[in-house]
Amino acid sequence: MRLEHIALAQTSILQFFKSLTFKIMAKVLIATEKPFAAAAVAGIKEIIEGAGFELALLEKYTEKAQLLEAVADVDAIIIRSDIVDAEVIDAAKNLKIVVRAGAGYDNVDLEAATAHNVVVMNTPGQNANAVAELVLGLLVFTVRNFYNGKAGSELMGKKLGILAFGNVGRNVARIAKGFGMEVSAYDAYCPAEVIEAAGVHAAASQAELFKTCDIVSLHIPATDETKGSIGKALVGSMKQGAILINTARKEVINEPELIALLKEREDLKYITDIKPIADAEFAQFEGRYYCTPKKMGAQTAEANTNAGLAAANQIVGFIKDGITKFQVNK
Repeated sequence: MRLEHIALAQTSILQFFKSLTFKIMAKVLIATEKPFAAAAVAGIKEIIEGAGFELALLEKYTEKAQLLEAVADVDAIIIRSDIVDAEVIDAAKNLKIVVRAGAGYDNVDLEAATAHNVVVMNTPGQNANAVAELVLGLLVFTVRNFYNGKAGSELMGKKLGILAFGNVGRNVARIAKGFGMEVSAYDAYCPAEVIEAAGVHAAASQAELFKTCDIVSLHIPATDETKGSIGKALVGSMKQGAILINTARKEVINEPELIALLKEREDLKYITDIKPIADAEFAQFEGRYYCTPKKMGAQTAEANTNAGLAAANQIVGFIKDGITKFQVNK
């Protein structure tokens, strides 16, 4: 047998055993208390099984014990808003990667994951348009007095401030400009020239953004720096009749200060798709406070599917090729 034939045979054998290893070793769990759409699950299944991996499904679980049992032998987990804390990570002895299908990842204990050499990823941008459309939908609903039959106002000509100019913020700006709104943005981590290049005014600070805009839309993550940062000092500086809209995280709101401010200023409105901790107290501001029945930002068929498929592709890319592009616990 010629040497090149021997080398080719050896390569084929190695590829065969490598394929077998992936089939045996890579088990992927979809753990979703609030399930993906059926089309999304079907797409994830096609990607995962097409890569030679095994797929397991845990949907609509009601107890943490069910999750702890399900993760015992998995190599990868796809979640939505599900909590992956230290106990879950410790129970998943083979775990290599967790992918949060969505942008936010504060429902995953990054410190525990890193300690166990588990990679954590998100799927940025997949839900961005859905959240942005919700923002403008809620704003139309609000300025038209929640469709109560009374005359409202229009968004055209209003000044919208966007706090954080990531994927969602950029989509909000794009849609808002279509309404004829004046758009400003502030992002401590995004250069002003990038904001300006999108046809949006770059505010010099958070303080300027709140002080000069009729409406401020929040798109910041919940971090040690941002938690409780949106309170009386910022919101209290807003114009008469101002609207604060939050489709980011409830933790960024200083709820006691905002409640006190709403009592002082009967012109202010607070709109959100995240139920506040003090929801009962906010409820007293009828006509100036509105919260959707549940978090609605990513609740579209398109976003649901896009995020799920992205999560599946990222898991395959990581396990097969070591791709860590969207890793968040570096």
